[in-house]
Amino acid sequence: MSTTQSERLRELLEPLVSSQGLDLEEVEVDSVGRKRVLRVVVDSDEGADLDAIADVSRALSAKLDETDAMGEGEYTLEVGTPGAERELKEHRHYVRATDRLAKFQLGDGADLVARILAVDDAGVDVEVPGVKGRKPTAKRLAFEDIAKARVQVEFNRKNKNEENAEEA
Repeated sequence: MSTTQSERLRELLEPLVSSQGLDLEEVEVDSVGRKRVLRVVVDSDEGADLDAIADVSRALSAKLDETDAMGEGEYTLEVGTPGAERELKEHRHYVRATDRLAKFQLGDGADLVARILAVDDAGVDVEVPGVKGRKPTAKRLAFEDIAKARVQVEFNRKNKNEENAEEA
Protein backbone atom coordinates (compact mmCIF):
# COMPACT_ATOMS: atom_id res chain seq x y z
CA MET A 1 0.00 0.00 0.00
CA SER A 2 1.41 3.36 -0.92
CA THR A 3 1.88 6.03 1.68
CA THR A 4 -0.56 8.16 -0.29
CA GLN A 5 -3.34 5.57 0.00
CA SER A 6 -2.61 5.07 3.68
CA GLU A 7 -2.78 8.80 4.33
CA ARG A 8 -6.00 9.11 2.29
CA LEU A 9 -7.62 6.28 4.23
CA ARG A 10 -6.55 7.78 7.56
CA GLU A 11 -7.88 11.23 6.55
CA LEU A 12 -11.15 9.67 5.43
CA LEU A 13 -11.70 7.39 8.42
CA GLU A 14 -10.30 9.39 11.35
CA PRO A 15 -13.20 11.89 11.62
CA LEU A 16 -15.70 9.02 11.67
CA VAL A 17 -13.78 7.14 14.33
CA SER A 18 -13.44 10.33 16.42
CA SER A 19 -17.17 11.03 16.11
CA GLN A 20 -17.73 7.64 17.77
CA GLY A 21 -15.57 8.68 20.75
CA LEU A 22 -12.61 6.52 19.69
CA ASP A 23 -9.04 7.09 18.52
CA LEU A 24 -7.86 5.73 15.18
CA GLU A 25 -4.68 3.85 16.07
CA GLU A 26 -3.81 2.06 12.85
CA VAL A 27 -4.92 1.59 9.25
CA GLU A 28 -3.40 -1.28 7.28
CA VAL A 29 -4.20 -2.91 3.94
CA ASP A 30 -2.94 -6.47 3.39
CA SER A 31 -3.29 -8.77 0.43
CA VAL A 32 -4.43 -12.26 1.36
CA GLY A 33 -4.36 -14.32 -1.80
CA ARG A 34 -6.50 -12.43 -4.29
CA LYS A 35 -8.43 -10.58 -1.62
CA ARG A 36 -7.47 -7.47 0.24
CA VAL A 37 -8.09 -6.89 3.95
CA LEU A 38 -8.45 -3.40 5.42
CA ARG A 39 -7.59 -3.58 9.12
CA VAL A 40 -8.60 -0.63 11.28
CA VAL A 41 -7.47 -0.52 14.91
CA VAL A 42 -9.37 1.74 17.32
CA ASP A 43 -9.13 2.43 21.04
CA SER A 44 -10.10 4.91 23.75
CA ASP A 45 -9.14 5.74 27.31
CA GLU A 46 -12.01 3.56 28.53
CA GLY A 47 -11.36 0.82 25.97
CA ALA A 48 -13.67 -0.15 23.12
CA ASP A 49 -16.41 -2.68 23.78
CA LEU A 50 -18.07 -4.86 21.15
CA ASP A 51 -20.98 -2.44 20.69
CA ALA A 52 -18.61 0.47 20.02
CA ILE A 53 -16.61 -1.64 17.56
CA ALA A 54 -19.80 -2.71 15.75
CA ASP A 55 -21.02 0.91 15.54
CA VAL A 56 -17.75 2.24 14.16
CA SER A 57 -17.47 -0.71 11.78
CA ARG A 58 -20.89 0.08 10.29
CA ALA A 59 -20.00 3.78 9.96
CA LEU A 60 -16.67 3.02 8.29
CA SER A 61 -18.23 0.47 5.95
CA ALA A 62 -20.87 2.96 4.80
CA LYS A 63 -18.25 5.68 4.24
CA LEU A 64 -15.96 3.34 2.30
CA ASP A 65 -18.90 2.18 0.14
CA GLU A 66 -19.66 5.75 -0.91
CA THR A 67 -16.04 6.55 -1.86
CA ASP A 68 -13.42 4.95 -4.09
CA ALA A 69 -10.73 4.96 -1.39
CA MET A 70 -10.27 1.18 -1.66
CA GLY A 71 -10.56 1.07 -5.44
CA GLU A 72 -12.74 -1.29 -7.44
CA GLY A 73 -11.64 -4.70 -6.15
CA GLU A 74 -13.18 -6.68 -3.31
CA TYR A 75 -11.89 -6.22 0.20
CA THR A 76 -12.79 -7.21 3.75
CA LEU A 77 -13.04 -4.62 6.51
CA GLU A 78 -11.80 -5.73 9.93
CA VAL A 79 -12.20 -3.37 12.89
CA GLY A 80 -10.63 -4.22 16.24
CA THR A 81 -8.63 -3.03 19.23
CA PRO A 82 -4.83 -3.06 19.69
CA GLY A 83 -4.82 -6.32 21.64
CA ALA A 84 -3.25 -7.49 24.88
CA GLU A 85 0.40 -6.95 23.94
CA ARG A 86 -0.04 -3.56 22.34
CA GLU A 87 2.97 -1.52 21.31
CA LEU A 88 3.26 1.82 23.07
CA LYS A 89 3.99 4.50 20.48
CA GLU A 90 2.19 7.65 21.58
CA HIS A 91 1.78 9.46 24.89
CA ARG A 92 -1.86 8.31 25.21
CA HIS A 93 -0.74 4.68 24.86
CA TYR A 94 1.51 5.02 27.91
CA VAL A 95 -1.29 6.72 29.88
CA ARG A 96 -3.67 3.88 29.02
CA ALA A 97 -1.04 1.35 30.10
CA THR A 98 -0.63 2.84 33.59
CA ASP A 99 -0.44 0.04 36.19
CA ARG A 100 0.47 -2.49 33.46
CA LEU A 101 3.72 -4.37 33.05
CA ALA A 102 5.70 -3.34 29.95
CA LYS A 103 8.90 -4.37 28.24
CA PHE A 104 11.06 -1.41 27.29
CA GLN A 105 13.85 -1.48 24.74
CA LEU A 106 16.06 1.45 25.63
CA GLY A 107 18.13 3.54 23.26
CA ASP A 108 21.36 2.18 24.75
CA GLY A 109 20.33 -1.37 23.77
CA ALA A 110 19.25 -2.48 27.25
CA ASP A 111 15.92 -4.20 27.90
CA LEU A 112 13.84 -3.48 30.98
CA VAL A 113 10.59 -5.04 32.20
CA ALA A 114 8.77 -2.74 34.61
CA ARG A 115 5.32 -1.64 35.74
CA ILE A 116 4.17 1.79 34.53
CA LEU A 117 3.24 3.89 37.58
CA ALA A 118 2.80 7.40 36.15
CA VAL A 119 3.17 9.25 32.87
CA ASP A 120 3.80 12.92 32.18
CA ASP A 121 4.92 14.95 29.15
CA ALA A 122 8.61 14.12 29.63
CA GLY A 123 8.56 10.42 30.45
CA VAL A 124 7.40 7.47 32.52
CA ASP A 125 7.81 6.54 36.17
CA VAL A 126 8.16 2.77 36.46
CA GLU A 127 8.62 0.14 39.13
CA VAL A 128 11.16 -2.55 38.36
CA PRO A 129 10.09 -5.81 40.08
CA GLY A 130 12.43 -7.14 42.74
CA VAL A 131 14.34 -10.32 41.99
CA LYS A 132 14.85 -13.17 44.49
CA GLY A 133 13.04 -11.53 47.40
CA ARG A 134 14.37 -8.02 46.82
CA LYS A 135 12.02 -5.06 46.94
CA PRO A 136 10.92 -3.39 43.71
CA THR A 137 12.80 -0.24 42.72
CA ALA A 138 11.48 2.98 41.20
CA LYS A 139 13.01 4.32 38.00
CA ARG A 140 12.38 7.25 35.69
CA LEU A 141 12.49 6.76 31.90
CA ALA A 142 12.54 9.79 29.60
CA PHE A 143 10.63 9.26 26.35
CA GLU A 144 13.75 10.04 24.30
CA ASP A 145 15.53 7.11 26.02
CA ILE A 146 12.81 4.60 25.02
CA ALA A 147 13.38 3.00 21.61
CA LYS A 148 10.37 0.68 21.84
CA ALA A 149 7.84 -0.42 24.45
CA ARG A 150 5.17 -3.10 24.55
CA VAL A 151 2.60 -4.10 27.17
CA GLN A 152 3.19 -7.56 28.63
CA VAL A 153 0.47 -10.10 29.39
CA GLU A 154 0.29 -11.08 33.07
CA PHE A 155 -1.42 -14.33 33.97
CA ASN A 156 -0.76 -14.50 37.71
CA ARG A 157 -1.08 -10.88 38.86
CA LYS A 158 -3.41 -10.26 41.76
CA ASN A 159 -5.78 -7.36 41.35
CA LYS A 160 -5.63 -4.47 43.83
CA ASN A 161 -8.67 -5.69 45.81
CA GLU A 162 -6.95 -9.05 46.48
CA GLU A 163 -3.70 -7.32 47.47
CA ASN A 164 -5.51 -4.99 49.87
CA ALA A 165 -7.44 -7.91 51.44
CA GLU A 166 -4.16 -9.78 52.11
CA GLU A 167 -2.58 -6.71 53.72
CA ALA A 168 -5.50 -6.21 56.15
